[in-house]
Amino acid sequence: MNIPHDMYIDGQWTGSSDDQRIDIINPATLETIDSVPKATTSDLDGALAAADRGWRHWREVDAWTRSAKLRHIADWIRAHAQTIAEVLTDEQGKPVPEAKGEIMATADQFDWYADEARRIYGRVIDGHSRDHRMLVLRQPVGPVAAFSPWNFPALLSARKMAPAIAAGCSIIVKPAIEAPRATLMLAQACESAQLPAGVVNVVTGKSAQISEQLLRSPIIRKISLTGSVDVGKQVLHQAADQIKSITMELGGHSPVLVFEDADVEEAAATCAKGKFRNNGQVCIAASRFFVHESVVDRFTKTFVETAKAMRLGNGREEGVEIGPLANERRLVATESLVADAVSKGAAVACGGRRPDGHKNGYYYEPTVLTNVDDSMKLMHEEPFAPIAPITTFNDMENVLQQANDTELGLAGYIFTQNTKTAFHASEGLEVGMVGVNHLVIASAEMPFGGIKQSGFGREGGSEGIDYYTVTKYINLKL
Repeated sequence: MNIPHDMYIDGQWTGSSDDQRIDIINPATLETIDSVPKATTSDLDGALAAADRGWRHWREVDAWTRSAKLRHIADWIRAHAQTIAEVLTDEQGKPVPEAKGEIMATADQFDWYADEARRIYGRVIDGHSRDHRMLVLRQPVGPVAAFSPWNFPALLSARKMAPAIAAGCSIIVKPAIEAPRATLMLAQACESAQLPAGVVNVVTGKSAQISEQLLRSPIIRKISLTGSVDVGKQVLHQAADQIKSITMELGGHSPVLVFEDADVEEAAATCAKGKFRNNGQVCIAASRFFVHESVVDRFTKTFVETAKAMRLGNGREEGVEIGPLANERRLVATESLVADAVSKGAAVACGGRRPDGHKNGYYYEPTVLTNVDDSMKLMHEEPFAPIAPITTFNDMENVLQQANDTELGLAGYIFTQNTKTAFHASEGLEVGMVGVNHLVIASAEMPFGGIKQSGFGREGGSEGIDYYTVTKYINLKL
């Protein structure tokens, strides 16, 4: 199959109007592997006009037809999962098996919303008088501007595209410039499903220019963003100026609480494998490990052994479990966080440097730090890096206070075999999602999102489609 490297606007594949393009770099080799268009003002005007036309047609299409289209998209993605995964690995860095897992989860989003498209319920309310009929309808909010990041470029684009399509909206997706082709392949899936022109549009280029133009347009009625807190604040200001609906997932700094009654070795192995998934570049990645002082030595020993055994390398190679970081910015930030912690007394239990033999990519060894404290940046800033800081606690009140001492509140994790402890700790964590005895909590059927500066709104689950609808009340006098 052809790998797309042009924008998808109004049902057509197109370059930019001035023919400018941006190179895509393979983070494992630093080679230029492709390029995509740099959208111009006129290109974006075309996408906005297409989305406006597409929505006005698509909102009139019945739910069963929308459902069938979404199911087709899911089936197409699964049928081409290996190819999409290899494209994703080449531009983002994660190992192919991990990339394929992302693609299958991407298909699940479309599959789930194929069902939710038929479950957008209204209601009839009995009022004070039998001379009136009162109804509540849920209708599509309108054209959506969606911005997805580079760490899960296919999945996070799908979390926005699938509910928008299901609700009867049109959408303009702006994928991260580091890894745009996986999202362009989702547009291929939509093309295969014969979605009407303008319902789905994917534009590429510089984020600041694209977001500024899309957000100020009166055509856009809804914004969905996955990104950093700083970017979220900027977009929120722009949305406020236009009074636009917005959903934001802005990252996290997930605490892990390992209690004394946990299956310690199992917890340590699970945490190590989960921590270094996608090289730690996961918004819900475990990023602060609070381990009961009575079991910390056992936990750290197994954690370090598991980390050292994981194979680092090019994600295209058989058996590789950890690829490179996605870009140079992440490599520099990783080195800075480790240097700061070490300068303040942290001990490096493993890793802590660029690996030998991998000089041509953005590689960094999976790193475990002990003797950490609150003075270190990595205990307060979202690391988005392969760094695991381990510290201790001795009672629940103390550890919950430490875990909640952050402006972020996306996810948290608990390891215990005591049901009472699990419930009390889960309820005490100031986060939007909690995993107990495992770290794999994201799925299409469950609501994904956080509190505090991790954003607001939910993606996934039956709640996810709500944010792409508006409520209309009708009072009819007979």
